[in-house]
Amino acid sequence: MSDVYAQLTALDITLPPVAVPAAAYVPFVQTGNLIFLSGHIAKRDGQVWTGQLGKDMDTATGAQAARAVAVDLLGTLQAATGDLNRIKRVVKVMSLVNSTADYTEQHLVTNGCSELIGQVFGNTIGAHARSAFGVPQLPLGACVEIEMIVEV
Repeated sequence: MSDVYAQLTALDITLPPVAVPAAAYVPFVQTGNLIFLSGHIAKRDGQVWTGQLGKDMDTATGAQAARAVAVDLLGTLQAATGDLNRIKRVVKVMSLVNSTADYTEQHLVTNGCSELIGQVFGNTIGAHARSAFGVPQLPLGACVEIEMIVEV
């Protein structure tokens, strides 16, 4: 696996700064060798990316939103570690997808995040356990919220 920053450059990704929490929590917590990243909601052009899958958003757009969340998660992870090359393993990704009761493609939406994580860290470090849930609403009307656990 090449340098993580070379991968980001190749993908034309610039990491954002850590977002200021919107409530009573911190962006990340490290305990031992694990870093837990708080849920990050989808943003587009600096604004909350709103919508509900199965109502006013399709799966492909939801996957783009999940990819955008992955970029934000990487920005927070950069702040937490000081060097993304320190990541030994992406352990788990948990995705909440704002979706209608009959929508069943939450896993495909979440692929937008998982695939980018795999591209950035490679198959060994980036392969992770995952959960994808459909929920009737997310904070601020966001379409997707994702949290992540990594090992350093």
